[in-house]
Amino acid sequence: MNALIELFLEYISLERGLSDRTRLAYASDLTSFTDALIVRGITAIHDVTREHIVDYLLAERERGLSVNSISRRLVAIKVFFAFLQREGLLAHNVTGVMESPRLWKVLPGLLRPREVERLLQAAEGDDKFSIRNRAVLELFYATGMRVQEMCDLQLDDVHADEHYIRCTGKGNKTRVVPFGRVSQQYLDRYMAKARPLFEVRGPNRAVFLTVRGTLFSRKRLWQIVKEAARKAGIDQNVYPHTLRHSFASHMLANGAPLRVIQEMLGHADIATTQVYTHVDQQRLRSVHHQFHPRG
Repeated sequence: MNALIELFLEYISLERGLSDRTRLAYASDLTSFTDALIVRGITAIHDVTREHIVDYLLAERERGLSVNSISRRLVAIKVFFAFLQREGLLAHNVTGVMESPRLWKVLPGLLRPREVERLLQAAEGDDKFSIRNRAVLELFYATGMRVQEMCDLQLDDVHADEHYIRCTGKGNKTRVVPFGRVSQQYLDRYMAKARPLFEVRGPNRAVFLTVRGTLFSRKRLWQIVKEAARKAGIDQNVYPHTLRHSFASHMLANGAPLRVIQEMLGHADIATTQVYTHVDQQRLRSVHHQFHPRG
């Protein structure tokens, strides 16, 4: 993808005559986008879907980027994809119908509660890998943690007796996130039966360890979620952020106040959390249609 970006930058510089400043802005925006794709295992431009782009932009919004900056990134992605299609390097331009002013009406990808249950059960097993992976998935859904927060989670961050995790998120901000009885059981099982088997390099304060006894990478955690979704027979694109979205929308659907969800997700701005109100409105419309005499 880097070679395609270079080809595009050469085009806008030499053929379109755009300034060096504009060229650098496009380069920065597209590099940020492709880096995020690579973390998720997407290395070919023709594998990129509209959902990948939307999730990237939502993640940037959650990170605190302004709407204007996000709109600029969407413009860069749209111009890049249009160029690739025009040059015969891309058969289908998935950005063709994406409009920036309507971007935040797009619902985040999420799973229904029964799909989450299938995903969690797909990781069940008695070997050390299954025990670890089930604990990872349970904690993702129980807390709505970001993938990097899960990678960085330390033993001292887990307060099992009080059923909460002290989580350090973006901007080095710390928040407290409670977790329930079920996820506690799977975490306890992992700590007792599996984690000692992963400490092959001696003591390590990270909660979740790889087979080499090292910290997880974002990509490896992404792969664990993808593998569980595949085993569960879930067709949609599922990744760690899907469980975060599902956590928030299921909390809201069951009556949790938006401000509480904001605090647990670590959103600096309530407007970021309000995207989940669209999810709840969808549910309400569905219920109305099903049960109202004139639905």
